[in-house]
Amino acid sequence: MRKKIVAGNWKMNTTVAEGVELAKAVAAKSVEVPAGVDLVVAPPFTHLVCVADALKGSKVALSAQNCADHEKGAYTGEVAVNMLTSVGCEYTILGHSERRQYYGETDEKLVVKTKLALEAGIKVILCVGENLDEREAGKHFEVVKNQTEAVLYTLTAEQLKSIVVAYEPVWAIGTGKTATAAQAEEIHACIRKVIAAKFGEEAAEEVTILYGGSCKPSNAKELFAEKDIDGGLIGGAALKADDFIQIALSF
Repeated sequence: MRKKIVAGNWKMNTTVAEGVELAKAVAAKSVEVPAGVDLVVAPPFTHLVCVADALKGSKVALSAQNCADHEKGAYTGEVAVNMLTSVGCEYTILGHSERRQYYGETDEKLVVKTKLALEAGIKVILCVGENLDEREAGKHFEVVKNQTEAVLYTLTAEQLKSIVVAYEPVWAIGTGKTATAAQAEEIHACIRKVIAAKFGEEAAEEVTILYGGSCKPSNAKELFAEKDIDGGLIGGAALKADDFIQIALSF
């Protein structure tokens, strides 16, 4: 049975005080979520220490939104993986479409970051997905295949066990648009097929693949009913504890 995960990416939202209140609310409501569904929150770097404290004793895991591609050194403004482990991060999100689009993150850089995170004992939520132009040109399968292979094919079978893949139809993030459940499922199935080609069917069946395109309480149940969709990487809806928990109750 694949792990079900609902992960909240807070992006560049909330002050530290607001983030702590949100984390406390999520932690309190997490008791409603049945066993077998894991919850993860990814606040801004500035919040990590305080949010970690707010989550203590709950079933909610802490994630970073990114990490540096160096272990340490003169890299002003960057945050190293050992800094993340020191504050209790279990996960980091890597390759988010916003990082790729606005900050020029390349697949090559993501390979370095992914390996650094895994070597430090941090699980990686690796984001892949096509933009609107790529979707309309019929290149969505090719784009997602290439992004998936570029990182995962550099890993060992053992390292793969610490990877979660998140599919982001970039055209559906923050736009109010949502891929249909069928559109999402066909890409998730493609990702699993790509993984199977390298690591085998059994290993591919164990990889959790999340949907990351405007998932909310109103559509989560339909999305999560699909065979290859194992949860969601949630943006806006993660900023409201009730909505976030409602999504987690949609399996």
